[in-house]
Amino acid sequence: MKNTALTHVHEELGAKMVPFAGYNMPVQYEGINIEHETVRSGVGVFDVSHMGEFLIEGENALELIQIVTSNDASKLEIGNAQYSCMPNDKGGIVDDLIVYKIKETTYLLVVNASNIEKDWNWISSHNTMNAEMKNISEDYSLLAIQGPKAVEAMQSVTSVDLAAIKFYNFVVGDFAGIEHVIISATGYTGSGGFEIYCKNSEVEQVWNKVFEAGKDFGIKPIGLAARDTLRLEMGYCLYGNDINDTTSPIEAGLGWITKFTKDFVNSEAIKEQKEEGVTKKLVAFELTEKGIPRNGYKIVTENGAVIGEVTSGTMSPSLKKGIGLGYVEKAFAKKDTQIFIQVRKKTIPAITVKLPFYKG
Repeated sequence: MKNTALTHVHEELGAKMVPFAGYNMPVQYEGINIEHETVRSGVGVFDVSHMGEFLIEGENALELIQIVTSNDASKLEIGNAQYSCMPNDKGGIVDDLIVYKIKETTYLLVVNASNIEKDWNWISSHNTMNAEMKNISEDYSLLAIQGPKAVEAMQSVTSVDLAAIKFYNFVVGDFAGIEHVIISATGYTGSGGFEIYCKNSEVEQVWNKVFEAGKDFGIKPIGLAARDTLRLEMGYCLYGNDINDTTSPIEAGLGWITKFTKDFVNSEAIKEQKEEGVTKKLVAFELTEKGIPRNGYKIVTENGAVIGEVTSGTMSPSLKKGIGLGYVEKAFAKKDTQIFIQVRKKTIPAITVKLPFYKG
């Protein structure tokens, strides 16, 4: 089991630690609901240093990125970030990721922790143009400082105007006494804030100064359990649950990051899917009676015919009701369609809804 550079800090804070993607990670400190609410209304900090980071550099860097990712990275300017996915050659998704344009021929790819080796091998196998690749995952830490008070709470630790960084943009600047930190207006919570990339040797100083600066704003450390409820309220896909090696970007509702203005891995087949339609679709649903949907629960009709499966589900701390994502047959994918979730021996009615669940 790997540790992040802050594992000892989490243990000292009394976090409940669990194995996650090969790392020893804090799942919760005080409790999911308290931590969730802290991020929705104030500011909280996640250690997400288990995520993977690859540098792709050189004059052929963009060419490689364009082939392996579905979004159009040629639209990026220095200081822009872009959500994307890497389709495989069988109709599924290798991973979802964020692409950062650092310099004219330098890109940072941030990938999911559980897929670091798989992604590296996949990108390498397509690197026929000899772009320079560096796996810097083991050297870098990542803190997500999230919530509506993040800008105000963190302004004292940087000379960068945090309020001026637009969503999905970043600045390389000073932060918490460290030079050359990536300050990115990204995150997976839907409540605003930043993600801070720094070296492992620097992250404890950053963590301590962040908590010092945020003291008057009620800042708290937040675990992975609340990260999951926060992202689910926004309807953000989780790799391994809502998207995987067998789900296509079109089925998953990721057509918006799938650009056919260029060729990429399996683009012809995915384009065909977009034009001809798919047989199943990822939908969002809310339970209309008490219950909690979970990954793997069957989605059925009123008569009990199986039409799909739940991929993510929880009791929403903000909405106080059961919410979830799941794949259903296309005929049941329209908004306001009644479906039923098999929760153990009960069948609980639900309604398909438009995302996000949480409107802020």
